[in-house]
This record gives sequence, structure tokens and C-alpha cells, in this order.
Amino acid sequence: MTTPAPAYRDPNLPVDARVEDLLSRMTLEEKAGQLFHTMLSMAPGGDLAEDGPFLRYGTTELVAGRLLSHFNLLGQGTAREMATWANRMQELAAGTRLGIPVTLSTDPRHTFTDNPGASFNSGAFSAWPEPLGLAAIGDADLVERFADTVRREYLAVGFRVALHPQIDLATEPRWSRQSGTFGSSAETTSELVRAYVRGLQGPALGPESVAAMVKHFPGGGPQKDGEDPHFPHGKEQVYPGGLREHHLAPFAAAVEAGCSQMMPYYGQPVGTDWEEVGFGFNKGVLTGLLRERLGFDGVICTDWGLLTDAEIMGEPAEARAWGVEHLSVAERAAKALDAGSDQFGGEQCPEVIVELVRSGRVPEERIDASVRRLLREKFVLGLFENPYVDVDRAEETVGAAEFTALGEAAQRRSLTVLGNSALLPLTGRPRLYVQGVAPGTAAAYGEVVADPAEADVAVLRLRTPYEQRPGRFESFFHSGSLAFPEDELKEILRLLDTVPTLVCVNLERPAVLPEIAERAAALVADYGASDAALLDVAFGRARAEGRLPFELPRSMAAVAASRPDVPNDTADPIFPYGHGLTV
Repeated sequence: MTTPAPAYRDPNLPVDARVEDLLSRMTLEEKAGQLFHTMLSMAPGGDLAEDGPFLRYGTTELVAGRLLSHFNLLGQGTAREMATWANRMQELAAGTRLGIPVTLSTDPRHTFTDNPGASFNSGAFSAWPEPLGLAAIGDADLVERFADTVRREYLAVGFRVALHPQIDLATEPRWSRQSGTFGSSAETTSELVRAYVRGLQGPALGPESVAAMVKHFPGGGPQKDGEDPHFPHGKEQVYPGGLREHHLAPFAAAVEAGCSQMMPYYGQPVGTDWEEVGFGFNKGVLTGLLRERLGFDGVICTDWGLLTDAEIMGEPAEARAWGVEHLSVAERAAKALDAGSDQFGGEQCPEVIVELVRSGRVPEERIDASVRRLLREKFVLGLFENPYVDVDRAEETVGAAEFTALGEAAQRRSLTVLGNSALLPLTGRPRLYVQGVAPGTAAAYGEVVADPAEADVAVLRLRTPYEQRPGRFESFFHSGSLAFPEDELKEILRLLDTVPTLVCVNLERPAVLPEIAERAAALVADYGASDAALLDVAFGRARAEGRLPFELPRSMAAVAASRPDVPNDTADPIFPYGHGLTV
């Protein structure tokens, strides 16, 4: 006699009934495993990694031993490798007692930035400008098409949660995370996040959706001195301009749009009526504001690494338990659960939850409330019916010509012409001197020469200045001064005085460049664009449509005097918010 399948395996039952049936069958250890969303790397060829960077435990131990089922893939791979890895992860999960499928997630992968703490460059995926560039274009339909492209490419390789969009407002010019935002405007960010959620999730969350984990609630832009709360010296978040509500507006829009998940930031609010603890531990913010006032009933997943000290890139990393550093790991977990967090990002210690329940410090009903949300999303995404992907189709989909063309067109549109002394558009085949541009690419547009004195035109690509910080991990977070160092500036100006020069500055943050703006024959901003995209615009083969998504300050003194929570607050900016020329 055949044993009937458990009710949670019956797709004809309502989702909530399936959730309750599965929940009733789970041990405390199985429930605890659901509360962790940790990192995993992938072994060569799409094999499961059992050791390596970022791994405290091997993949088999995490899935079959510690019973985790939410994983964030680190590192790059081909489409075939990622799809193969996803299927092997699902096969491993299928062999556990209840066969709960894994939910696989990723940080952004469709741009030019490569910061292992925040995003990866596009690799196998189609390449688009950073969200700042999408904001520079300001086209909600384009953002929806972008997010739909992300959805289709992610689905092909098995990613079902996007650890984005990032909708903090870029109000502190020095903050290192601005490239992932939609700039300084709450209105623009609100409009674009609605489009982004539609593109990822569709009209409603379902089997063809990628769940959007919107971050970083309640807005991580107003960091004191622009330092980042990944690090102890950057933990304070301040509102000297009194614009706390202004930073909340995009998150209200995301909730209205139906985003499935929300990530609170590390920041510790200072000088407000909120408790001075990091937002992942902050009950007034998560329960009072997000749950009760905004009506959000999706998953709240903390940012990565709030509970335990760790090692990152071979260096010790303190837990980002800002304001609760004195608490034990168990006490931190209990406080985060009491605050309203459902899941711990980057952690893998379910035994802590088990002990909290068995000791009576946290009721099992509280764990059940979070597990319900997490299981419900798995069912709604269709993971119990179809957790596997087609490896051949993944190769056809990821980086497909259609998606690549859309991304390349967006790169060109996003370029922002800040100044032009009749240099652009270039014509004919001039003698070109290039720095920061691949000579092979430039050769398709003109004759490349080695000496600027022999050139008709120079093309110089620069990056926003930053201060080199100690530590390998922190070096990826570009912080500090926005002004070019004196020696570098002298070399730049020497070139500008030698030959008419098109200067293109990659704005991952606002740059302080008044001398360059004054002496460049043309000045363009990019937010992630290929050399070909820049040269197509320079030669009039494509049209730049970008407008600055934040202002460019005139000096570092003006930056230091501005208020971190107030958008576009520096005195006499060299270029104001929204500036851009049509060539």
C-alpha cells in the first residue's frame, strides 16, 4: 500500500494550509535552520564547496547537518556552472528528512562594480549601468525592463531572491554605498523602486518571480562623516537636518509595491527618539515603524553578520552588533527576534535559536511566526513543485543578445555630459591619445598615438577619488575624501593644458573636481559604461541622456559643512542635482 504524500506536497491545497502542515511536522532544529540566510561559495564546475573562503562549514554540513535552506552565492561562474550548482544544491536538500528546497539568492550582478561585500560585476550576465545611471536616465519603464531582465537571467540559474534593490538616499556625499542607489531624490527613488519591484516580482509574487529584498531600512544614507557601518568607526547614523521621514518615503513606496522582503541596515541611530541600537535590533523601527505603521508583513532579514565575530578575507571582523556589543550571541539573537527580525543574514548558528527556545527565553511560537513567512515564500515561488533549472536553457538565457543590447543602450543613455566647449561631437578619424581607455577599442574611432603632444584629442577616464583604508575587506568600500590628490591632479591638469581633452569621471560617489571642470574641453560622468559606450557618445553615434542624480560639491570644506540627511546640501556646488547637457 502506497503511503500518501504529506499535505504540504499537495499543490492543490491553499498555500497557508500547506505551510501549517509542514510547520506541524518540523522539529525545533528544522525550524531554527530556516532562520539563517548565509553565504556559500561554489566549487569549480558547479560542484558543492566543502571548504574555502567565507565557509565556516561545508555545504553538506550546512544543508544536511545544520538544516539551513537559504543561501547567498558568492563569487562568479559561467551560466552552466551556476545552474549546475543550483541543481546540486536542490538535490542535496531533497535528501533531507522533509525535503525542503533551498532558496538561493545573490547580490547585484549586472553592473561594473566588483565589491565582494556588496555586489559583483556582470560576468556572464548582461552589463548595465549602476542604479545611479538608471536614475540619471530617470525612465521608470527602463528600470522595469532592467529588473525583468535580471529576473529572467536569475531564474535561469536558480536565483529566487535578489538582495536588492538598494533604495537608500545618497545624501552624504562621502558614503561608500551610493553607486547602488537611485541618487539623492526621494521622489525619483520612490518611482523607480516601484518599477524595480514590478520587474522582479511581476504583478504578484509567484513561480516566475524573483523575490525582492529591499534595503537598507529605514535608509542608510545619513551616515556620520560618510563612514560605512560595516565597520565600527562608521556605525553612527544621524539626522541633523531632521529629515528622517524623507528617507522613509522610498521604503513606503516599496511596501506599497508589494516587495517580498526587507533588510534593515547596520546603522545605529544617534540623537533621535529611537533606541540607540543597530536597526536589526531596533523594535521601534522594525515592529513599530515597518510592521505596524507601514503594514509590511513580508520577511525581515538582517544585514550580514550581526551576531558573531568572523574572519573575512583572512582578517578578523567584529560582529556588527552596534549598541549591543556587550550582549552575548544568544542575547543578541533574542533581541533581534523581539525587535521583529525573521532571519539572520550571513550567520549559521541555529543551535543558538534552539537553546533560546529550550531555555524558555524565546517562545517557540515566536520562531513559528518567522518560519511561516519563510516557508510561505518558498511555496509561493513554486520551489516545492519545481526547484530545478534547465542547464542548457541557462546558457541560452544568461547574457542573451537581447539582454546585452538593452544593457549597452542603457549605458549610453546614462552618460551625463557636464560640460562641452564645442569639442563634442568628435568627427572624422582624429589622432587620439587615451588614458584609462583600451587602445584597441579607441582604434576603431581614430588613430591612437602614444604622445599627447601628437594628438588632436585626448580621452581620459577617471574614477571618483577615495582614501585607501587599511584592511583588505575595507579597501573595497571607497570612503573619505572626494578630491583628487594634489600630485594626481597636477598630472591631469598637465594633460588638459597640452591637448583638448574629453574627461570622463566614473561617479560611484560625487567627485570634487572644479579645476578639471574648468579646463576640460568636455566633461562627462558615467555610472558604469564601456569604453565603446563612451566613444559612441563622443563621436555622436549615440545620445547621452543622463542628468546628475546628486550634486557635485565644489570643495571638501563644503562637504564637511553639509548635513548628512539633507539631499544636495553643499554650498555652491560645481554642478547641481539634475544638471546635464544635450550634445
